[in-house]
Amino acid sequence: MKQAKWMSANLIVLGCAGAIVFPHPAHAQEENSQDLQPITGTALSSLQPRRENGRQIYDAAQFSRFNPRTALDMVRQIPGFTIDTGDNNERGLGQADENVLINGARISGKNVDAFTSLGRISASNVERLEIVDGTTLSISGLSGQVLNVVTSADASGGISGNFKWRPQWRRAGSNWFAGEASISGKLGKGEFTLSVENDAFRNGADGPEDVTDGFGNLLFQRDETARARGDRPKISGAYSRTSEAGSIFNLNAEYAINRFRERVVTVRTQSGENDIFELFSGSEDEWNAELSADYEFDLGGGRLKLIGLQRFEHSPFKNFFGQTFTDGVTVPNGSQFDRTVDEGESVLRTEYNWKTDGGTDWGISLEGAYNFLDSEGIFSTLSNPGVFTPTAIAKVTEFRGEVIGNYGRSLANNLTLQATLGGEYSKISQSGPNGQTRNFLRPKGSVSFAWKPEEDLDISLKIERSVGQLNFFDFVDRVDVSQNIGTSGNRDLRPPQIWRTELEATQKLGPWGSMTLNLYGEKITDIVDSIPIDEFTEARGNLPSATRYGVELNAGILFDPIGWNGAKLDIEGEIRNSSLRDPLRDYFRRISDDKIFTYEVSLRHDVPGTNWAWGGGVEDFRFSNFLRLDQINSFRTQAPFTWIFVEHKDIFGLTVNANLGNLLGRNERFTRTAFVDRRDGPIDFIEDRSRDFGLIYRLTVSGSF
Repeated sequence: MKQAKWMSANLIVLGCAGAIVFPHPAHAQEENSQDLQPITGTALSSLQPRRENGRQIYDAAQFSRFNPRTALDMVRQIPGFTIDTGDNNERGLGQADENVLINGARISGKNVDAFTSLGRISASNVERLEIVDGTTLSISGLSGQVLNVVTSADASGGISGNFKWRPQWRRAGSNWFAGEASISGKLGKGEFTLSVENDAFRNGADGPEDVTDGFGNLLFQRDETARARGDRPKISGAYSRTSEAGSIFNLNAEYAINRFRERVVTVRTQSGENDIFELFSGSEDEWNAELSADYEFDLGGGRLKLIGLQRFEHSPFKNFFGQTFTDGVTVPNGSQFDRTVDEGESVLRTEYNWKTDGGTDWGISLEGAYNFLDSEGIFSTLSNPGVFTPTAIAKVTEFRGEVIGNYGRSLANNLTLQATLGGEYSKISQSGPNGQTRNFLRPKGSVSFAWKPEEDLDISLKIERSVGQLNFFDFVDRVDVSQNIGTSGNRDLRPPQIWRTELEATQKLGPWGSMTLNLYGEKITDIVDSIPIDEFTEARGNLPSATRYGVELNAGILFDPIGWNGAKLDIEGEIRNSSLRDPLRDYFRRISDDKIFTYEVSLRHDVPGTNWAWGGGVEDFRFSNFLRLDQINSFRTQAPFTWIFVEHKDIFGLTVNANLGNLLGRNERFTRTAFVDRRDGPIDFIEDRSRDFGLIYRLTVSGSF
């Protein structure tokens, strides 16, 4: 009966979506006949860029067939280009590592990445998109294919904006509140953008779990129902102004709330025993705020840029796990771990760049940052009501300073060099029991070459030494109440250091599109992994060394040359291998929870002469086992995730996209192998869980004003 109701509800939802997306054909064609021009093979081949001074340039009009609402809609259709947001978890700002620029400048701020910034820019304000090798730019840290989005303000001085509503339906629950909207326009002598967003989600899955002993004998079974929901409303604003003298001022502000709820209900059955009901619940009520500003102006023979950033985050959360017995005798038991975390970051950065005779680029940057994490946790159990055990009380702070010099010049007409050299000083302190203060001084730098052996071929080589960032949570004790395990904090952690070599080649395929291949290898010293503290305790700690290497492919294939006008195939994939010596069993294995492969292949066909588009795709991923010293956790997808969509670009001025996902019925399998003591001993038990989450219906309605 439940299944019948669920299917009926899904059919109603799909029917409503179809009614919106599939209006009367004659009416739709008649309404838009004056606006549409038949798309010929010549027009469709306009996705080929023109070339000027080593740059591939796409004019905004070349993307008109997609009816884009934002700059992000346009960027997503560039053949063979994929946005890389770098590592936003790093403390401070550091050198540029995001492959998107806006009007020649990197995106400042931490919570505002390329996806967010491009989604705020109306397509009507985009003049052109430029792709260039980052090594040829006077921006320290960039290499490989970099996109520069050139915009212009609305000439009329009016207000423009765009919006997107993204409802979703699945058997885990309906999500009506996901979407975003932004407006922009002139404000005095500058320009402003104001946006609101809710990145809401409703997730869930159901399925059985078998628990066996080390010999494969069934101990008991669980039937689990998991649900998770989150609402992340955010309001943000930006203001920019360029003076007549060429000075540039930018101001960004953001305030966000993250309300997360998770619940797993389990019925545990065992032959000859009464059933046991288990409940896990988790919640978090976070708020965070960020304010950043930068000012760039001429000074001497160069340009000076001053940047400031302030960020705060308050995150209280609680996890509970309990068991209720049906024998009428056993007293319920359970445990709860509550933790409140306050985080903050203050950054001051200055960059000065200048040119000398012969076109040589010089630059120097200085950055100072202060970060802190203040964590307080309380562990309690139902067996001792009213008795609370404080744990994980600690404050971690870091003062960090960085100085980097930059040098760049052309070695030949088709060969460019960029080199950086500098260092980082950090002072990490931890309060609480056994607190201490330590100082680190690490060299940093890179050498990059950009070579253009042919008009349609770009090759870049980068060799870099960098310093990784420690996770402050690894300094603090924590408890996983659902699995009844704890992890100690480690006050002796050292930042890892990485040598990375990267070779990237981009081949333009003419009317067929573009393809980029990236080969990389890393040598990591002091990598962070699980290590033994004593006979019974483990923590996150440093291991001497590890290696990691892989290959990435990004391609956009156009089918116009074979007469399938308007069709485009996008391919993204990565294969990776890694190795480190296991601290417990003294053998070489993959880095714990490291990427093995990912891929996504999607097809889009914009039907010539109409406002219709359709397509679909497939994606999957695999990560290595996550290892603790007393258990091995393995996560696998049982089938790739697949989807199809149909889109109409003008329904009363709106673009409406209907998407049906999980066509092959992907489910997720999780296996936990727990050992009596350590992984080099006998197996205690094995949990083997399989969860299904069913079909996913998505509707995206977007518009501009």
